[in-house]
Amino acid sequence: MANPPVGSKANPSQFDVLDKLGADEPYFVIRAHDPLSSALVELHAYIGAGQSGAAHNKLAEIMALTAAKPPRPASSPKYRETFAISLAMEQWRETHKD
Repeated sequence: MANPPVGSKANPSQFDVLDKLGADEPYFVIRAHDPLSSALVELHAYIGAGQSGAAHNKLAEIMALTAAKPPRPASSPKYRETFAISLAMEQWRETHKD
């Protein structure tokens, strides 16, 4: 039997934080099922590593992928909730400064 992939529930990465989340800490999960998941995670890594050129290229790739299929409108319940989570994260950081 093959080992489960890194970053899965069965094989969390060494930097996995789900068990470390505070009860009031907002979080957002991007699943592999999402066709943009790997590109979004890669974009996050490039930004975090300060690789602005690679980040720009990856963002252009993401935009090209999304241009092929019209996105849901920003008013959809799924995206309204996503924007609410983003705001909750920002507000949480303001009240939980290290």
